[in-house]
Amino acid sequence: GVGKTTLIQKVTQALKSSGIPIDGFYTEEVREGGRRTGFDVVTLSGKRGPLSRVSSDSSASRREYRVGQYVVDLVSFEQLVLPMLRNVNQGGDAQKNICVIDEIGKMELFSQAFIQAVRQTLTGSGTVVLGTIPIPKGKPLDLVEEIRSRKDVKVFNVS
Repeated sequence: GVGKTTLIQKVTQALKSSGIPIDGFYTEEVREGGRRTGFDVVTLSGKRGPLSRVSSDSSASRREYRVGQYVVDLVSFEQLVLPMLRNVNQGGDAQKNICVIDEIGKMELFSQAFIQAVRQTLTGSGTVVLGTIPIPKGKPLDLVEEIRSRKDVKVFNVS
């Protein structure tokens, strides 16, 4: 809630209007009647789908992925994000040399395929990643800490 996604959106608009090739996704709050009910994934090509929604019942089924009050829609997330990341990684569109990944956080990290794709994107040559990671609270997230400690990563704290 400090403005990471807003900053990503403004940078993305500036890069696009400069004619710089860019692809990726950001997460956006979904609100109903003034309260947050979840998050959507929005790709830079304009596709949108649910990332998570508030769950009404507290008796979670075993196959649900939860973060606090939110249930993560892993299928929707992977269907939107993985093809885009694979395209970036395979240089399917050799022009796309900036990849936006907002965010690499708890909800997204339920996806093993996403973790793999992010690692591949970071090690792939020629792709600059503009991403967001959370400030550590509680138990550190392995991939987040791995990214934070990479020598080729510059971290800016947004407050």
